[in-house]
Amino acid sequence: MPATDYQGSSPSSLAHFGRSILSSLGRDQVHSIPMEGSGLEADLETFQQHVTDRFLELSSAPQDDLLSLSWIGKLLDCFLCCQEEFRAILLTHRSLVFRPPLDRMVSDFFERSVKALDVCNAIRDGIEQIRQWQKLLEIVLYALGHQRSIGEGQFRRAKKALTDLAIGMLDDKDSNASVAHRNRSFGRSSGSNSKDHHSNNFHHRSLGHIRSLSWSVSRTWSAAKQLQSIGNNISPPKANDIVASNGLAMPVFTMNSMLLFVMWALVAAIPCQDRGLHVHFTIPRNFSWAAPLLSLHERITEESRKRERKNSCGLLQEIYQIEKCARVMNELADSVLFPLSEEKEGEVRQRVQEISQVCDALKDGLDPFERQVRVVFHRIVRGRTEGLDSLGGRSSYSE
Repeated sequence: MPATDYQGSSPSSLAHFGRSILSSLGRDQVHSIPMEGSGLEADLETFQQHVTDRFLELSSAPQDDLLSLSWIGKLLDCFLCCQEEFRAILLTHRSLVFRPPLDRMVSDFFERSVKALDVCNAIRDGIEQIRQWQKLLEIVLYALGHQRSIGEGQFRRAKKALTDLAIGMLDDKDSNASVAHRNRSFGRSSGSNSKDHHSNNFHHRSLGHIRSLSWSVSRTWSAAKQLQSIGNNISPPKANDIVASNGLAMPVFTMNSMLLFVMWALVAAIPCQDRGLHVHFTIPRNFSWAAPLLSLHERITEESRKRERKNSCGLLQEIYQIEKCARVMNELADSVLFPLSEEKEGEVRQRVQEISQVCDALKDGLDPFERQVRVVFHRIVRGRTEGLDSLGGRSSYSE
């Protein structure tokens, strides 16, 4: 069942959700960057400055690094660090969060964040798809890169892998139904059997709540619609809400905007079902982090409009390198005559070296990236299940 189905919670539970989250925060030690000053004003100013600094660093990336596995890793680190600082602010000033309208704002934020669970699941399947492409590239690498002399047989094997790769990437551009069909939650490790799954620590801690939240995405699930749902009703706080919340409405809006941007960037980069990048960000320029975030949004949007990227199944730099290497090697394979001339063999070796570099980048980057997406998923799960526990649900820590 999609995460958004939890929107069926009663209005009373939503009204108290922010309070329940804060009540449960006391059970954990808060890890965050120390905040200068002792008052609320200093805390809010420092939080906004940290968000600004992190987005300025992200926006300073050169175009070739933008949307690489390394850059997306930094984006997720930014989100996780800011989320912990936000959590610390709510804990420190919990008495204010119990009052309207802030209680509703905090509740809305956590309800909105739950909608990101399906995006995390879809991204995990996109990562699996990229791994399949990586394996096909490795076949090409093995066929052509480990031979003293390259013969017609090695080229036939490489050509078959390249054809399978081209078909796989073309199918993924048209539809991700096959990926969605085998989708699974982050509660289930790849290849695990039922017994292993039920012994999984995540299952014991929270699956009772999450089974109804985000066990899988259906074949009709749409990343574009999910982003639209996450972004619904995100608007800058009104002056009277800022005053009534003693300024705490500001970091809530910041985290709402950041959540939407991070999920949007993941969908932009990674193959997933019904990708769509038409998301509008309404952020006043008086927020110091607005300029770098909006600059990144514009740069990523422009990248998606480039001729060579327009019909891509994902804007991840490594996907572009896979497509480029496969295209060049295919053209080379179609033009070779046997036996290979010394010049042509040298060209083949050069292209194989480029494929090797792409495979190394994927090998080094995909696992850490998946772990980071997993952490984001679990962080959202923890907040939601803690809220349900404090509302009288079954304790996820009693098992």
